[in-house]
Amino acid sequence: MAFDSINDFFAMGGYGFYVWLSYALFLLSLVIITLHTIYEKRKIFQKVRSRLAREKRIKQAQNLEGTL
Repeated sequence: MAFDSINDFFAMGGYGFYVWLSYALFLLSLVIITLHTIYEKRKIFQKVRSRLAREKRIKQAQNLEGTL
């Protein structure tokens, strides 16, 4: 093992703050990207559902016009 104790591991030879900060920022960016992707996916599916419902209403209205 490269470190004598767990404290040495977290201190990283005096660079611990920068090392752990970079890990934290990396993980934060992954979480943000994941949440943004989920949000955008839901928004796209909602738009698709809305368009399909609109097309269905238009088709029903056209069918009603033909019966009058």
